[in-house]
Amino acid sequence: MMKRSPLSVLIPFVAVLLHCSVAQAQAQAQPPAQPQPPAQPQAQVGGPTPSPPGAAVYFIGLKDGDTLPTKTTLHFGLHGMGVAPAGSDRANSGHHHLIIDAPTPPLNAEIPNDFQHLHFGAGQTEAEISLTPGEHTLQLVFGDKNHVPHSPPVISERIKVKVADQIAPAAAQAAPAAGGRRPSPKDAKVYFIYPKNGSYIPPNAVIRFGLLNMGVAPAGFDKPNTGHHHLLVDAELPPLDQPIPNDFNHLHFGAGQTEAKITLPVGQHKLRLLFADYAHVPHNPPVYSEVINVTVTESGQPPRKRYGRRRHSWRSYGY
Repeated sequence: MMKRSPLSVLIPFVAVLLHCSVAQAQAQAQPPAQPQPPAQPQAQVGGPTPSPPGAAVYFIGLKDGDTLPTKTTLHFGLHGMGVAPAGSDRANSGHHHLIIDAPTPPLNAEIPNDFQHLHFGAGQTEAEISLTPGEHTLQLVFGDKNHVPHSPPVISERIKVKVADQIAPAAAQAAPAAGGRRPSPKDAKVYFIYPKNGSYIPPNAVIRFGLLNMGVAPAGFDKPNTGHHHLLVDAELPPLDQPIPNDFNHLHFGAGQTEAKITLPVGQHKLRLLFADYAHVPHNPPVYSEVINVTVTESGQPPRKRYGRRRHSWRSYGY
């Protein structure tokens, strides 16, 4: 049996010690790994108008899961900003938009104006709306003077509500407004300044209302010989001794507006104006316009006529 020399035993042992010392030195030379901060959510970008930090919009007295009647008044809350009419270029201000049964609109473009995107450009902080029985979603979006969300956008959470069909007693339905219908003066008249009967209009047209021998006053303001406009879209006259419905076919302008930008789908539509008192009840006798027929096209112009090719072309000369 061969004897191993002491040197042959020490060499591997020394090599192991050297390797451990080098590894320990390298570990001490490198700084410990730092924990990575959690990824921050990307900030939402809106339009060119800035909003102040902490601005918020919300529903007052209404929360997700609530049950509402078919006709209800919604109250809009705002924190950290002011309310100003559309077109008013004031810093840290804007006006409300109510989104019904629709996703949040693009936040860097003008908010649509249609039956699912209601504008309150007169600076309203509440609105009476009518909803069909069933489930609906509601959301508030604050917009600047041009109806474009601010940056960062000021929007509420989308809430779900349930609307219950509540039928009022027949006596209550037939009851006139408190104090009876307000009288209208002789020769009072409401009419369309624009458009006229037979007009072609774009999908986003500004409708202008004309009035003779009466004055315009906001809803809730009970002054003799005054009232506010209502626009009937593809609807017949409602009962004239009751408050006018407030829905997609009966648009209220209770802030005293004399014009309104509305959105209509392409095609033919019937429009009529109906004037009403402080409680949205038509006067006695009622003041309403004739029905006008308009055609909505993408360009707002009559469609171009297309002519087929002819075999022969004739040139006409005048003598």
